[in-house]
Amino acid sequence: MDTYDVSDVPEYLRILQGQKRTLRNAQSKKGQRPKAMKSREEILAQFMLRQMINQGPVGPHSIRSAFIPSAYPPSVLPLTDLKKIMIKDLTLETHHRGSYILLRTASQPDIMTAIMAIVEDEDNRALMLQLYNQEKEIATDCLTQGTILIVKEPYLKIMADGDCGIRVDHLSDVRFIPAYDASSTFLERTGYRRRHPCQRLEDNREQLFQQGYSKALKSAPTAEEALTIKLNRALAFLKRDQFDAALHDLKELSSTFHLSEKVLFRKAQALYHLQRFRECCDVYTEFSKQYPGLKSAKSEFNRAISRLKEEQRGDYQFKLLQREAAENRPPHLDHATYVGHVSVGSTDSHGRGLFTTQAVKAGDLLFCEKAFAYAFHDAINPIQGLSLLMNTERNTMIVGTQADLLSLIIQKLYKSPSLMSTITDLYHGSYKPVGASEVDGAPIVDTFLVERIMSLNSFGCLLSSRESHKQVTIQRPQLDKNATKFHSCGLWPLASSINHSCYSNARRSFIGDMMIVRATQDLEPNTELNFWYQSPAGSNSKNKRMDLRHWGFKCSCIICQDALNTPQSVVTKRERLQESLEKSFKSPQKPNVARVETILSTIAETYNHPASQVPRFCLWDTCLTLSLIYSTRNQPQKAIDFALKALESLGYIIEGGRPPLIQEAPLVVKKWGLAVDSLVPCWMSLANCYRKVAPGLEDQAKKYAKITYRICVGEDETFDELYAKESGNNRALNHNKKTQQQLGSGVSF
Repeated sequence: MDTYDVSDVPEYLRILQGQKRTLRNAQSKKGQRPKAMKSREEILAQFMLRQMINQGPVGPHSIRSAFIPSAYPPSVLPLTDLKKIMIKDLTLETHHRGSYILLRTASQPDIMTAIMAIVEDEDNRALMLQLYNQEKEIATDCLTQGTILIVKEPYLKIMADGDCGIRVDHLSDVRFIPAYDASSTFLERTGYRRRHPCQRLEDNREQLFQQGYSKALKSAPTAEEALTIKLNRALAFLKRDQFDAALHDLKELSSTFHLSEKVLFRKAQALYHLQRFRECCDVYTEFSKQYPGLKSAKSEFNRAISRLKEEQRGDYQFKLLQREAAENRPPHLDHATYVGHVSVGSTDSHGRGLFTTQAVKAGDLLFCEKAFAYAFHDAINPIQGLSLLMNTERNTMIVGTQADLLSLIIQKLYKSPSLMSTITDLYHGSYKPVGASEVDGAPIVDTFLVERIMSLNSFGCLLSSRESHKQVTIQRPQLDKNATKFHSCGLWPLASSINHSCYSNARRSFIGDMMIVRATQDLEPNTELNFWYQSPAGSNSKNKRMDLRHWGFKCSCIICQDALNTPQSVVTKRERLQESLEKSFKSPQKPNVARVETILSTIAETYNHPASQVPRFCLWDTCLTLSLIYSTRNQPQKAIDFALKALESLGYIIEGGRPPLIQEAPLVVKKWGLAVDSLVPCWMSLANCYRKVAPGLEDQAKKYAKITYRICVGEDETFDELYAKESGNNRALNHNKKTQQQLGSGVSF
């Protein structure tokens, strides 16, 4: 949703077709043994040369290619049920089910789209190992030269350079063997010697501590020693974000051990990071009773209380969120998810949906959700380039941070399997996941299930909808009409349950990794919420209907139904009239507003349904432009008329406020239409005009401007910062000047 999909872009299509040819050539060799494999020395020399080449800085416009291979399930058999094989037994393009291979790294790792290293078996045969979706820290923590590891049911793949290597996509399919593993006789049979370079000990100490504590627990410690070891191991788990494992150790301590300050404090920390804020506060309450004098714990308790207030009441300081998003890179905000008067339910035809549980008003906060996972691309100061994520089975290509997001989701689930159902319960099409959830004491995270879920449920997003609003209304107005493609992305599980409709009744906005969803209309209880997955602007003709094949459905909203039922002759007529409008504004002369009005009236006559039922996307921006032109010509009555027409063309029903004006008649929005950013300066322009001819309506127009701002930006705490410093009309004029400059108009203001 709102991602930079380049699946139909010719230059990217050539890359996809080339990858398909490579895959077909590789599949033609399936089951064959590799021919003329290079020697260990050749492979190492080639790898080291590639490492040197890759050490250069990543340019701001560089794009890495990441390919999703054909889906295959993770290994679900325990290691004891697998038989050992050697490199010489491997065949190309084959998943060696029922087998495992024991390897040792013969090089230092390299990091690209995967973590790569040269590995060897007991026969000193070598090849490349590619580990996908692993934490980058694995390269220093677990994959230093001399590391011993097991790959379960290895997949030998022909790589892009024509050589072959073992590719591992599922985290649980690789097992790193500590040097002091309890099954030392197993390692002795291999003849391997584990090497730990001294300079690496500091880098991976938490991993070593964790493994050391686990080893110590197997060495028959006394009961008191075991409690101390588990307490320390819980700390190591916390530092590696393994919160489930930390809680497991601390739970055992809680039942058998005096609740020391360390037990309580570490338990509260684990619960906090799992966003279980009610339980976290309960633990801190107990902590405060037993250890009232610790200041550090008091500040952490206050932080947990703030999160609980956000979770229960939606009590956010949105100005603070905006500041945090502007200052932090990546903008991961320390805030809770609030769920208002909404709940997930079943729809008649689209599976799950999100419904109101009581009546809400336009602008009301429906929910504010922290991303489960979020991958940020800083276009101003890019630390790393973008990735092109290709799926040759589905013929999709996305430019952005989706490859990073996939890894982040997988790693989080692997570390905290208690969160698994939050993601795996989301829509995943026809993909059939494996039944097992754990093997050899490790959780099973199906990479291809997660990839499918991510592709169907993630959102492209911007850093701040407030900054986007400023760009739309002042710097680049055309952004409001043409959907912007976002390179950052995230997964918000609750928001993903909202189905698409071009005629949306909710709108999402972003502050860092927080998504804010507000109602755009007054809604009754048990109303299904909808927002558009892609902006429908410019897609309401037969030839430009929104492509929703990726989600497996066609939109059946009234806008799409009207487009389907509109004769092609009418569509052609509208397009011809719109071209005439563009020529009027691109003319070096001032536009003939009378002619523009005539064209607008002619376009309006081509619609069979009133705008309150079917919004007219091709009218609202021109009506707004005419309103601003009349405002600069000091014709407030005409300006008001066309500003209201701009609103009405987007589905609004407005009572009062139209010339001839009656002072005591209020301005009331009886029905809200589609919400777009440019309507905020539209309302502010109306307020400015009313100040001249009907002062009693000025505040009412400003009230609707603020509600519209709240819907589009997500909050209204910063409204005055943008709109109080200058009159709404001046800001609207600036908006219109930019529009005319883009159109090449000779209009003067």
